[in-house]
Amino acid sequence: MKAIVKRELKNYLSNPVLWIGIIIVGISMYQMLEPYLGIHYFQSDAEVQEKTIREINDADVMEGYLPSTPEQQLTAGRDIISRSLTEEAQMNEEEVREMMRQTEGMNLEECVQFFEEQGIFGSEYAFEDAKYHQGSAAEVNLYIEEKLKDHPYSAYFARKFADSCSLHMGFFATVLLAFLFLQDTRKNTYELLHTKPLTAMQYLCGKIGGGMLVIAAVLAFLNFLFFGLCAVHAREAGFTAELWSFLIHTALYILPNMLLILCVYTITALGFRTPIPAAPLLIIYIVYSNMGSRGADGKYGYYGRPLAIMVRFTGKFFETGAPPMAVTNQICLLIFSAVLILLAAVIWKKRRIFR
Repeated sequence: MKAIVKRELKNYLSNPVLWIGIIIVGISMYQMLEPYLGIHYFQSDAEVQEKTIREINDADVMEGYLPSTPEQQLTAGRDIISRSLTEEAQMNEEEVREMMRQTEGMNLEECVQFFEEQGIFGSEYAFEDAKYHQGSAAEVNLYIEEKLKDHPYSAYFARKFADSCSLHMGFFATVLLAFLFLQDTRKNTYELLHTKPLTAMQYLCGKIGGGMLVIAAVLAFLNFLFFGLCAVHAREAGFTAELWSFLIHTALYILPNMLLILCVYTITALGFRTPIPAAPLLIIYIVYSNMGSRGADGKYGYYGRPLAIMVRFTGKFFETGAPPMAVTNQICLLIFSAVLILLAAVIWKKRRIFR
């Protein structure tokens, strides 16, 4: 088994796909995570007001945007609707003011229903845009301080790291692990392997162990790289950074996904005598895992899917969280992986040749 692991490590170290992939993944992840390395305490209101955004959905605490209270959201939403009605729909200003006066005291759902009754549809989008507002320097600093009392800066950054890493490593592992069984499933090699004094578990543990070690090495590099960037910024901004935040999120939300991808390649390679059919299947699997859905409240978002091999941490920086049942799903992935390994062992034994 050790010989198989060493051989796989040697093969991957000489494979340019590994090194090119690491560079591409690292650069792409940095582009996604770099904005969160700009979070800091603001020195003045002018510094906050200098921040610009393309869309309100892109706004976050680094641009000075904070979650609005229900009252702030209603007030700002009505202001947006008022401007839209007077400037775009060219309604009489007095009529618009009277309409807004009638909505006073209503909650969000009642306001949306009222506007629909007036023939004004889509008001819910205006209120959605008003969920966040740009605060003063004191407000933003207080918000950051309160959030950092709950968790260190690195814990929030690690969630965004896990989100980006899960996405990138899903595709990277699908490409990289395709090479794991290519040599072994060639006709002459495959038949020769079955004549060797190897048990099914020795062979499978060697192959899976070699593949997982390579993936773990890539993840270790990414963890230390982005923890280093996080720690440097944390020191400059007066925040706290802990390596454990990254390692825990990686172990819990990324490694089980990588193991299942590897097991899918294993069962495919032994069943079809080639790992190639697993590649398009895994691409579809990744797309399925990354799809959003509508929650119980009817709103579209990322809530996770059963047996998904990708865990997304969506939301604003300080509001980011794992989707519901994420931990349960990861446990199920480990169980499913074990089942695939056992099935692969059965296939190996059936094709064993004794001489």
